[in-house]
Amino acid sequence: MSEETTEMTPTIEVNYADKIPNNVNLSEDRRLQRAMEKWQPEFIDWWKSMGPDGFQDADVYLRTAVGADPKGWAVFDYVKMPEYRWGILLAAKEEGRVIPFGKHKGEPAWQEVPGEYRSMLKRLIVIQGDTEPASVEQQRYLGKTCPSLYDLRNLFQVNVEEGRHLWAMAYLLQKYFGKDGREEAEALLNRRSGDADKPRILGAFNEKTPDWLSFFMFTFFTDRDGKMQLESLAQSGFDPLARTCRFMLTEEAHHMFVGESGVSRVIRKTLERMQEAGISDPNEVEAVRALGVVDLPTLQRKVNFHFSVTLDLFGAEVSTNAANAFNAGIKGRYREDRIEDDDHQLLNDTYPVLRYLDGELKVVEEPALNAINARLLDDYITDATAGVKRWNRLFEDSGVDFQITVPHKAFNRRVGEFCEVHVDPQGNLVSAEAWLAKRDEWLPTQADEDYLLSLMKPVTEKGKYADWIAPPKQGIDKKPGDFEYVALN
Repeated sequence: MSEETTEMTPTIEVNYADKIPNNVNLSEDRRLQRAMEKWQPEFIDWWKSMGPDGFQDADVYLRTAVGADPKGWAVFDYVKMPEYRWGILLAAKEEGRVIPFGKHKGEPAWQEVPGEYRSMLKRLIVIQGDTEPASVEQQRYLGKTCPSLYDLRNLFQVNVEEGRHLWAMAYLLQKYFGKDGREEAEALLNRRSGDADKPRILGAFNEKTPDWLSFFMFTFFTDRDGKMQLESLAQSGFDPLARTCRFMLTEEAHHMFVGESGVSRVIRKTLERMQEAGISDPNEVEAVRALGVVDLPTLQRKVNFHFSVTLDLFGAEVSTNAANAFNAGIKGRYREDRIEDDDHQLLNDTYPVLRYLDGELKVVEEPALNAINARLLDDYITDATAGVKRWNRLFEDSGVDFQITVPHKAFNRRVGEFCEVHVDPQGNLVSAEAWLAKRDEWLPTQADEDYLLSLMKPVTEKGKYADWIAPPKQGIDKKPGDFEYVALN
């Protein structure tokens, strides 16, 4: 994945004259406009109380969407985050678009919510919407330990775009779901990540993000789940949802870039310091830590944790809910429009699913409709593994005998087919006692977390980077290495 480059100069498509920037002719729907303008200050209040802590007055070099054409859709400039122009953006409407899958395949895409699928649609939108503010809340204190102004800027870019994705879901709820949609939009601002009484809906979004390696892992692994879910919803027969998600995918790519390049830079610095110190064995953990960098076994344990926690977001591998959503034409498969080997209705198809049956892990042919989640999970694993392979080239190029691996899909699961069994990272069934005995070899320990936190010292001088991470190969918007990405007032 290459470093981000300058966006092309776009044709202005978004109305920035309105109080709420949009490309949906918001001023023509007075009821909706009033509802969104009522919600807007509540969103700002949430941002100021739960967004990046201590940086609300900083001038940040951010990109802002000004068009829906992915070839030229954003411009860069300094902005204070509470003044960022969040708004409502949908991808261009495709005239004559039809529903591409399920029992309504070939029928005109819906421009209004079909009554029989109202509850299903609303639930999907609420779940997607709930993830967006949750990640901002998880990351709100990271700025205080930033490894560079470059990284600080990237954190804030991810945060403001998650905020805009929240706007996208709130728009759909308030425009298409009446009073209960407005209530759900309010609730998106009232739940809190990790709160005992009002937690976020999905477990991974209640986990802590205490350090920058966790942030990079989150944006690589967990934001990739967001990509998979958005790709599936972008196929929806409900056209406003499909258009909303198509545009969100344009922004999501940067989030995964931040994660993949961030971990790559951590690896590069560790390998550089090991080479300088004459250390060739990555298992000399204490010697490597004495150099002030992230040791590779800890990196592997962090991969194991973030990968397995993210897999739980896909839900049960065999799911009637997922089957119903597909059959209804509400949520498709990953890149449904590129699948060429079936009829996109799946009534007579099967799909191989790994299950725990009779004390064994077995691959079973399940009805393809019931295995929608299992297929999406497999697509995710393929996509994530490709990124991990790019990290492994760094070890190959340096001559260090080490490879990062993603653990088996049944490892450390809390949701789905494998939540009640104990499986090691290689996919072997083990006893509960054996699993606990090995747990600290497979997952981050408190000592690992304490060590990572000890590295988290802020670096805010222009062009400087923390000792545990390498500089990027190229700046954002092709800016030079000493560019002031964040002006700390």
